[in-house]
Amino acid sequence: MGDTIQSVERAAGILRLLASGPRELGVAELARAMELPKGTLHGILRTLVHVGFVEQDATTGRYRLGGTLLHLGSSYLDVNELRTRSLNWADALAGRSRESVWIGTLHEGGVLVVHHVFRPDDSMQVLQVGTLLPAHATALGKVLLAYDPYGESAKEPLAAHTPATLVTADALAKELELVRGRGWAADLEELVEGEVSIAAPIRDRRAVTVGAIGVRGAVERLAEDGEPRRDLVSYVRDAARAITRDLSR
Repeated sequence: MGDTIQSVERAAGILRLLASGPRELGVAELARAMELPKGTLHGILRTLVHVGFVEQDATTGRYRLGGTLLHLGSSYLDVNELRTRSLNWADALAGRSRESVWIGTLHEGGVLVVHHVFRPDDSMQVLQVGTLLPAHATALGKVLLAYDPYGESAKEPLAAHTPATLVTADALAKELELVRGRGWAADLEELVEGEVSIAAPIRDRRAVTVGAIGVRGAVERLAEDGEPRRDLVSYVRDAARAITRDLSR
């Protein structure tokens, strides 16, 4: 049980070096740090690039950590932990906004609802935990797609749930760019006519987006002049930042 596989140790050493700082590293720098011949290093790097753990810049030839490794690394935070860390903040958001609160993660191309707090009134409501929502037609999904480090381009056709749903890859790509620029997302009657949702990203200690939190409710309560209410956007972003801080401890 004490034996180790040298090539795996060397690959792990390369990944640690690439993770040690924000800059990319060249073959010569890696070879010096690892004390390996360039030929041996090239073989390991080719394998790491092939499996997606490392990426090579096509212009400079230098190496950096790949999206696959980043995506795998975020799996340490399982759904139960995300939900547990979010409970108090989700309840507080529901009380502050007077709307239902949803928390979701990406799952099989959709958004898995992992926590749902009812709107704090006497209306009849149905628990949505475990529901799989379409990512392109929800605020939660847009946030998760916008910040997914291993994301792929959307494949058409995108299902139209209402006349307002984004149904082309180009339209969705423009929307995700907007989400990244402002730090939150909304769906304005894109999933259900008469309903609006607003969401913001939840990040872990490495700034990887591991979930999203948002509110959902009637358009007449959540929107003004065709836009999401700014106070609700602020409430949602406050809750997302609070959960992010909790996950960073």
